[in-house]
Amino acid sequence: MGRKCCCTLKTTFIIILLSVVHNVCIAQTTIRGNVKDSIESIASASVILKDSTNTSIISYTYSDASGNFILYPKKNGTYNLVVASLGYESKTIPVQLSAEKKEIEIEILLKEKPLTLNEVIIETEVPIAVSKDTINYKTKFFVDGTEQSVEDLLKKIPGLQVDNNGTIKVGNKEIEKLMVEGDDLFEKGYKILSKNMPAYPIEEVEVLRNYSNNRLLKNIEESDKVALNLKLDEKSKRIWFGNIEASFGNDNFYQLKANLMNFGKKNKYYFFTNLNNIGFDATGDIQHLIKPFRINEPASIGDNQSANEILNLSASNLNFEQDRVDFNNAELLSLNAIFNPTKKLKIKTLGFFNWDETSFYKNSIDEVNFGDTNFTNTETYKLKNKRKIAFGKLDITYNSSETKMLEATTKFNSGNFNDQTNLVFNGSSTVEGLKSNNTLFDQKINYTNKFKEKKVFLLTGRYINEQTPQNYQINQFYYQELFPENQNANNVKQYSSNLMQYIGVNAHLLDRKQNGNLLEIQVGNELRNDKLNSSFLLLEDKDFLIDPEDYQNNTKYLVNNLFAKTKYQHKLNKVSLTAKLNIHQLYNSLENNNISTSQSPFFMNPSLSAKWELNDKNEFNISYAYNTTNAKILDVYSNFILTDFRLFIKGTSNFNQLEATSLFINYQLGNYFDRFFANTFISYTKSHDFFSTSTYIAQNYTQAEKILIHDREFFSVNSTVDYYLKFVKTNLKLDLGYSKSNYKNVVNTSDLREVKSNNYNYGVEVRSGFNGLFNFHFGTKWTSNEIKTSIKNTYTNNKSFLDFTFRFNEKFNVQLQSERYYFGNIDTNNTYYFLDIESRYTIVKNKLSVGISGKNLFNTKTFTTYNISDIGNSTTQYRLLPRYVLAKIEYRFK
Repeated sequence: MGRKCCCTLKTTFIIILLSVVHNVCIAQTTIRGNVKDSIESIASASVILKDSTNTSIISYTYSDASGNFILYPKKNGTYNLVVASLGYESKTIPVQLSAEKKEIEIEILLKEKPLTLNEVIIETEVPIAVSKDTINYKTKFFVDGTEQSVEDLLKKIPGLQVDNNGTIKVGNKEIEKLMVEGDDLFEKGYKILSKNMPAYPIEEVEVLRNYSNNRLLKNIEESDKVALNLKLDEKSKRIWFGNIEASFGNDNFYQLKANLMNFGKKNKYYFFTNLNNIGFDATGDIQHLIKPFRINEPASIGDNQSANEILNLSASNLNFEQDRVDFNNAELLSLNAIFNPTKKLKIKTLGFFNWDETSFYKNSIDEVNFGDTNFTNTETYKLKNKRKIAFGKLDITYNSSETKMLEATTKFNSGNFNDQTNLVFNGSSTVEGLKSNNTLFDQKINYTNKFKEKKVFLLTGRYINEQTPQNYQINQFYYQELFPENQNANNVKQYSSNLMQYIGVNAHLLDRKQNGNLLEIQVGNELRNDKLNSSFLLLEDKDFLIDPEDYQNNTKYLVNNLFAKTKYQHKLNKVSLTAKLNIHQLYNSLENNNISTSQSPFFMNPSLSAKWELNDKNEFNISYAYNTTNAKILDVYSNFILTDFRLFIKGTSNFNQLEATSLFINYQLGNYFDRFFANTFISYTKSHDFFSTSTYIAQNYTQAEKILIHDREFFSVNSTVDYYLKFVKTNLKLDLGYSKSNYKNVVNTSDLREVKSNNYNYGVEVRSGFNGLFNFHFGTKWTSNEIKTSIKNTYTNNKSFLDFTFRFNEKFNVQLQSERYYFGNIDTNNTYYFLDIESRYTIVKNKLSVGISGKNLFNTKTFTTYNISDIGNSTTQYRLLPRYVLAKIEYRFK
């Protein structure tokens, strides 16, 4: 009875809110018109509706290619319609809207005006300004007062997308960096800035297209990168300012955060801290800060080098908000500064300290069903992670002249992790313990010389040293079938470590020809040395019994890569053709348990791509590549390593080079800041060689050995459409996707079997941009997966959401966020609802405000998901953070 009443309340709530949306949308008035001169229509003329005193902007638009425009003012009254275009005299027309006359049609004739170059007068402020490579958004035209962080602000900017993880995209491309007043501190770790910096001082957001990380490569390298630059209002420059926010609620939930900033012309400072136990992740993926990775970036040598950990005890990646399942206690402090002691020298310092304790709970039922193998495993799982991370970074840039620059980056990272699980596996109480350390030293130096107007030479060197020792123990012995002669064993331990050293040097020449063609030549050498050790021990209580021979590893793997890379881009009108050829001479040396081998493979990786800009609104891209890659350290070790409490994995013991062919097609219609924008991606990859596994699966353990298999295929197509509906000031987004793949493996037999999978997703989102009382954002997305072997597993899930923002006045606003999840393969409890609320009241403008925040107001306590694989299916139930309500107070200071 209680559940039925709750569902009725939810349904009634949604119906009432949708009725409000409908009533507001149909009450709008209309102003239509056409702009022309004495001969033809005028496109892109600005049409601005102001109040009768010309002091405030009510609405705005631009005329289309035929000179037509349309506006939808909210209220009746007297207005002034101001029409302007470059090369014409502006015109102001009084407009009267009444209950009797809700639609007006106007024909506007503009007179030509000679263009005067010695003086430019800007009469009106436009929300969006577009230049060659920069799009400038005035934030005051897009905000509604509910934005607290930079992330909240960017969600309101047209063409920008921020997903649930905080990843920021312009159109469908992730941004390169997020700067403040032209300076960057966090590189690919920009989520630290966007999640913590307050939104109120941001006056403009600049989208920088065709962005170059190296200033001397601007207009020389062929770049499609995008970056964002946040520009502050004048009253927030060159002074110390910030905010402090404290939140406290039921059951001892809390959040404390503070920001202290000063962005001057010479020096910039940004300090912040965050302490909370509400599951909020203030860092995003911290590895994006510690190890930023850039593809095809000049001077990016070594970005793809890291030491791998053998074991990882961490929370599952879920398809809903992670902060609903993370029982945390996080403490974060970040100290960042930029100094310009001289015009030639810039110094950036970054200090990051993160302490966090996280608990995670789940219950799972795994059903294994293939061939003659059938069993069910049950698991009750509690994970507790403790981590301490200290990261420091020093960037020094010295501009010896306008054409020469020296850059040096030094990084140091120290991570300490203490993880423990308490689980009940098929009725047996089990405790896992894992202690890990990560130590990283990274030094990079880059010299750039622009020795001619369109020619640049770069010389880059890099050294990386990283260690990842681990100590793992489990208090149960599940491997009696593997070690029948050691039946007295009752617990196991494993010690492992991976030491990686990397040295690389790269010389790079870019030569942009007078006709726009680009020639690039690179030569260099990369040396990577890995030492992987693992020791697996069987014990009876604390007494050592045996270290099985086939479960010990002492592997040394040295790869020396001597390479040359060439690239030539040829431009012919609106078509650009690019050919690449990468040549690699490798010298591999492998030592497995004192047995040494070596090889010297030689291979070439060619690629060809074409870009066709049909016009300003249509762009077509296609690329083809043939790629050979060398095996990594985790592919070549010779004996088994325990990687999970029931999983042993063994490498190939041999050298391998894997070959693959790929095809990529992209078509773009419109631009992401236009009313209509569509983007379609098609990709196909055929792996002529790939690593698969020969696996033996038993109820208590699994052993997998890597094997080399031929012919694997992957195909995907994704399409997004964004369309702005002017008449209701609403943005419509459609998202469609399909992918399929096939691969082969061996399970419990000696025969290869083929595994096929098909994935579908389709969704729609609608977001309003009203100026009045409220705005809404709703959407739904369906996901279907299918896996075929000798059996077929399928499932279909759905996520829907409905969010409302109510802005009653400048002081008081309320935000409601609701979510619905549906799982098609679960017979009972397959639908879940969530409701969150955020309310804020300003006591003193730009100084003091209070608020209330509520999470999981329906108090949903568990969440069950369904997943499939090529050997069966699993049902997992997660424990959720209970309902909590926080009282907030925020103080801003300058």
